[in-house]
Amino acid sequence: MTDIAPSPLLAAHGLAFARNEEPVFGPLDFAVDAGEALLVQGGNGSGKTTLLRVLAGLLHADTGRIEIDGRPAAPALRAHAIAYLGHLPALKGELSVLENLEFLCGLHGQRPRQRPVDALGIVGMTGYEDAPARQLSAGQKKRVTLARLWLAPAPLWLLDEPYANLDLEGINLVNRMISAHLRDGGAALVTTHGAYAAPPVRTRMLELGARAGAIA
Repeated sequence: MTDIAPSPLLAAHGLAFARNEEPVFGPLDFAVDAGEALLVQGGNGSGKTTLLRVLAGLLHADTGRIEIDGRPAAPALRAHAIAYLGHLPALKGELSVLENLEFLCGLHGQRPRQRPVDALGIVGMTGYEDAPARQLSAGQKKRVTLARLWLAPAPLWLLDEPYANLDLEGINLVNRMISAHLRDGGAALVTTHGAYAAPPVRTRMLELGARAGAIA
């Protein structure tokens, strides 16, 4: 009897995007398995952020298709399977840190047996529960968004420059979080301008250029 290999957690086939009829990336073909990280690298304008926004469903690809766990990436499936960390913190400045996390968990769900207050402890923000988000530094806001990421029940993380605004301790925190997520059977796509000592997990590289991508 022949064993059937499981479908990749995420797969892209012939994926391409253009802006004002100018190609931004693609066509791209790549897959990410559970327990694997894909580091997406390229110069400014190569389409790293745009690729993640297309995968998250925030932008529409011009050509190609996206599959999640072997199924077409319909909006409802993306909402369940994907947690997206963008450049902006997406926090409400008038709410406290803890209120922001509770609000986002109410919208997007929450990982079983995880509490917002515990997630703040994981990212080094204990003691800031009642602080208004508008009073936080850029690095502190990034740590709060990392707490929200940790609380998300989604198996696929799309992380756009997660090391930005973080010191060395923060960079190590991101790598530990990615490592733990992959050990639990998740996967991650990470855009970065530098290697930042990739976490000790199954890692591949996707290099984006003006018109094509190469995966290794």
